[in-house]
Amino acid sequence: MNTEFDDIRCYYNNEVHPALTRLSEEKQFMKVLSTIYPLLPKDVIRQRLLSFKSTIEFQKELIYPFLQYIEANLTKGIELQLPENFDTTKSYLYISNHRDIILDSALLCAKLIEKGMDTVEIAIGDNLLVFPWIEELVRVNKSFIVKRGLSPRQILESSKKLSSYIRLTINEKQQSIWIAQREGRAKDSNDRTQESLLKMMNMSGNGSIAENLAELNICPLSISYEYDPCDYLKAREFQQKRDNPAHKKSPQDDLINMQTGVMGFKGRVVYRAAGNISSDILKIGAESNDKSEVYRRTAELIDKHIHADYEIYNVNKIAHDLLTGENRFAKDYDLLEKLDFEKYLEKQIMKIDLNDKDENFLRRKMLEMYANPLINHLKAE
Repeated sequence: MNTEFDDIRCYYNNEVHPALTRLSEEKQFMKVLSTIYPLLPKDVIRQRLLSFKSTIEFQKELIYPFLQYIEANLTKGIELQLPENFDTTKSYLYISNHRDIILDSALLCAKLIEKGMDTVEIAIGDNLLVFPWIEELVRVNKSFIVKRGLSPRQILESSKKLSSYIRLTINEKQQSIWIAQREGRAKDSNDRTQESLLKMMNMSGNGSIAENLAELNICPLSISYEYDPCDYLKAREFQQKRDNPAHKKSPQDDLINMQTGVMGFKGRVVYRAAGNISSDILKIGAESNDKSEVYRRTAELIDKHIHADYEIYNVNKIAHDLLTGENRFAKDYDLLEKLDFEKYLEKQIMKIDLNDKDENFLRRKMLEMYANPLINHLKAE
């Protein structure tokens, strides 16, 4: 058995039951489960937890019902739209914009289950594994670990290993993967693919850059939340960084962001996949021998698909007009919708607890978050 990836890979099915046994002894984790399933006695929850023998059982019988609850109570509906003639038997590397720490990949998996498709393996940064039991949980839930905060030498070794693992997963395990287009969420919703991500993916290939990337069946995926429950937390962080450029989020901040993102109201949510872009990547490779240009144009290609595939809501149009002082989209929404959105912004800004709270700055940052998807969508079209 290949042990090369043991420190980063998700658990094999024969490791699921022992991991769940360890999790059943973690008081904090069991408390989380009791919060999610308040009507079930702890003994029943523990019994169910210990009954699962595979990842897919765990996902379908424990995680999926909770995601159904989120869709029914905290959204106005979630859609996954795939292109016509999308080959559901193939494995893809879904590269998407990143809004919510937990739900971006979780809700995708729920929709894949509903379409009778296999769930994806999920790339997760080790900065989010703030307790040892969280690592156990995510690895049971088909997540593999992306190591952060390493020295330059360690980054190189870690990137090579990650690249090999992704290629092995797509091509040999025939298992799809979800990965964000950049490290961390784009706090201002101005989504851009990091070229360093593509460089990491190229490391494990034996051909040209374009051939190596095309082998991974890259499928850009656009995620559009009507409302972002973490918008005020992101705005708060913008002011903290403005006032103190050295400011860094704490593990506690990450936990608050996770909890707020999961349990906040999201309005409508749309996932839209562009399909496999391998042929377009190969075309870029055929047109240029310049490595930098191949990476740049591939990143731009992914971005263009993501931006073009955004679902545009009226809140995006209202935010755009409020930000620019124009009435460009006024015909698409009424005065009541505009007043509701302005009230929503006020309510979110009131939640921000800062000593020197700069309300004008915070409001502008929140308007940018809602306007940027529309701005990028218009450019992509």
